[in-house]
Amino acid sequence: MDQESPARPPAALVDPEINPSNELEPHTGRLVGLSLVARLVTDTGTQIFNPFLPYIANGLNIGPISLGWMVSLRSALGILAPLFGSLGDRHGFRNVLCFSLLSCSLGTLLVGLASSWWVATIGMAVWGIGMAGFVPTLHAYLGASLPYDIRARGIGIVEYGWALAGIVGLFSAGWLMTTWNWRAPFFVLSFCMFGMAIAFTSLPKPVPGKKKGSSNAMPSTASFADFFRLGDNARSAYATIFGGGLAFFAAMQIYISHGTWLFIEYGTGPAMLGAIALVLGFSDLAGSVSVSLFTDRIGKLRSVLIGLFGTLIAYVLLPSLNQGLVSAVLGIALTRVFFEFSIVSNITLLSEQVPEQRGKVMALGAAVGLVGMTLAGAIGPWLYLSYGVLGLSVVSTVVTSVSIIVYCLFSREQHPG
Repeated sequence: MDQESPARPPAALVDPEINPSNELEPHTGRLVGLSLVARLVTDTGTQIFNPFLPYIANGLNIGPISLGWMVSLRSALGILAPLFGSLGDRHGFRNVLCFSLLSCSLGTLLVGLASSWWVATIGMAVWGIGMAGFVPTLHAYLGASLPYDIRARGIGIVEYGWALAGIVGLFSAGWLMTTWNWRAPFFVLSFCMFGMAIAFTSLPKPVPGKKKGSSNAMPSTASFADFFRLGDNARSAYATIFGGGLAFFAAMQIYISHGTWLFIEYGTGPAMLGAIALVLGFSDLAGSVSVSLFTDRIGKLRSVLIGLFGTLIAYVLLPSLNQGLVSAVLGIALTRVFFEFSIVSNITLLSEQVPEQRGKVMALGAAVGLVGMTLAGAIGPWLYLSYGVLGLSVVSTVVTSVSIIVYCLFSREQHPG
């Protein structure tokens, strides 16, 4: 692939003062569209274990808790995200995006081909490496390309992919499992990820701009300690990163457990779980659409807090709503709407914390979020099997409360200038 040159992108794409328009440039419009499709594919892969965990585990001849640990391994490799983010800051984003998608494609294929737990584990690890690089690098690319005054709109549209993964992706996965077998969705996902890697080679090759004289800029030679120095706004940046990680853990331990929960308590099969995923996908879509409509207007930090307070209320209500399948799904859907609104708003909030090290900051945020997912994958199924929905509710409520405190005390919204 071509070496990425910092001279390529027009300044209007990275400086909202030069391009204050409320419309997307043609280049960024194409970027947003392609990114949306890529997120649909990759997010379907990310979420596929949530509703179908017991069926995939049965296909691999292992238990749900063991598969939960494998999912945790995939998420744990998010610790590599800062490495990919630093590479993106120094050399540009496109090569990192393409490598990450190819890694996801190979890992997904290995899981689909697995006939033993160790092959599936290798596949999860390769998949996890790709996940560590793709999402944070894409967010950094979007942050560098979209003017701040419409950044929440653009990123919110791309994050429709998470919702569409439930509406289209998981519903289709349930149909594929019912029609063929549990392996079929993995083969389809692998092919689509490979196709998206090819498609991303057609994108322009921007790198994030640097502000002259900024103390936030990364030195050309840096020690390990220097890597974690984020300049004057470090306290707010790290609060935003860790607050998001706590919110991720609180939500994902419920999401990774809900398939097992609904299977055990209500006897749901793959087709029904696919239909439920469709409902939950619309909940996610409502959250993402709300971001694209309102977050730029009401403020990024304020939007994060509104979403967190909403999830807090929903977590408290979960045990009382677990009286039947419809009300249980309604409770899960309620958590999804507010969580999606909060976490997508958090992406836009984080994107301007340290613009000179945007790739690294976004990658650190993704790494901490994936650590939250790792803990959720390991703890969520065990917590449900040991303490039921009440256990999930209590833990998520406490963790979300801590997240709100972190944001209120330490995080602040940065504006370009």
